[in-house]
Amino acid sequence: MNPTLEPEPSTDAVLIVDGDVLSRHAIADYLRHCGYVVVEAASTDEAMTALEEAALGIDVIVCDIGALGARSGFELAQWVRENRPGLEVRLAGTLEGAVKTAADLCETGPHLKRPYEPTAVMDYIKQLRAARLRALE
Repeated sequence: MNPTLEPEPSTDAVLIVDGDVLSRHAIADYLRHCGYVVVEAASTDEAMTALEEAALGIDVIVCDIGALGARSGFELAQWVRENRPGLEVRLAGTLEGAVKTAADLCETGPHLKRPYEPTAVMDYIKQLRAARLRALE
């Protein structure tokens, strides 16, 4: 982490969906340091359970395209778009072929690369928050 980055306080809740515990914990710890509430899920099944819990108030999902579970990361993103409008999903992936597949299944392909670049994830979340605020004006 770069100690010169000052975290901005936030009440946004971010759901990180990634079966790789080291990747998931690294980005989760960074986002917590930046002031976000973070919920971690090792699979899309765990993510669905978290999404059913209204008290968590998930605002953004960062999901590995290869997430384990009954749904793939792509399918989770598609379910969220159909059932939770306004909830933003950012897919993370590493394979070139996954980008093309994601573009076919989703409106856009993966937005983030693994291993996660913490500042890139934070920048995406800031962009989403700003867009949401603009839409409310």
